[in-house]
Formats: sequence, C-alpha cells, structure tokens
Amino acid sequence: MHRQHFNQSASSERGCKKGAVNSEYNQFIGNSRGGKTTKIHAVVDALGNPVHFMLTGGQVHDASAAIDLLAELEIAGSNILADKAYGSQTIREYITEQKASYTIPPRENCANPWPCDFYTYKERHLVSGCLWHIDSYYT
Repeated sequence: MHRQHFNQSASSERGCKKGAVNSEYNQFIGNSRGGKTTKIHAVVDALGNPVHFMLTGGQVHDASAAIDLLAELEIAGSNILADKAYGSQTIREYITEQKASYTIPPRENCANPWPCDFYTYKERHLVSGCLWHIDSYYT
C-alpha cells in the first residue's frame, strides 16, 4: 500500500469504528449536499436566551426534531414562533394539544392555509440572534 501524505493511515480513510466515543454518529455530523454539517434546533425565551437545544445531522429535516424538542418543555400558555419548515399539521396539532398557540406562517403551496400574525412572527429573529452568539464561539 502506498501513502502519498505524511501520517496518512488506513484508519483516517475509514474513520472511527461504529459506535466509538468520538465517532461521527455520536457527534451528530450528517452528510448532505453541502458536505458534513450539523444542525442546531433551539428554543429560546422571549428575551432570546436559550432554553433548550438539540443537535442533529445536517441531512435531518427541521420538522422531525420539533416535537421532541418541544416535549422537553412546558409550553402551555405560550406562543410558539417558528418558520415555515415547522408548519406541518402534526406539529401544529401537538402545540394545540399542549394548550399553547403558534405563529407559524403557511407555506406558499399549502392547500389549507391558516392565519398568521406576521407582526408577531417578526420576533423570531431572537432565535437567529441566539444562534449567532453560539456560532461566534466555535468559529
């Protein structure tokens, strides 16, 4: 076997063993079109402070982590602000069952659009601000 670069080994070509402590599976690193990526799904309070977050691989759709993330919190009486990716009927029904309200705009191709208060929806920038602060620490 011929190595072209110094310190190149077979293990660096294959990566870690499955289930190893530092394997990519345990680090929530996913393969998507953009390469290896990680998504941070976060819930913040009205001041933009992080309350709860979850990491997933970059290929995981946003909506698939929403109910798991909201289940960790007591959301009764709250208004949940989220973008269009979280507007599935399952998520909206879950929020309603928990006696909370939601401000999630419908997608443009939605067959049965629901009303959305876009003035309140503009406050979702608090999540972006929170994630920007987190992002600034590791870049």
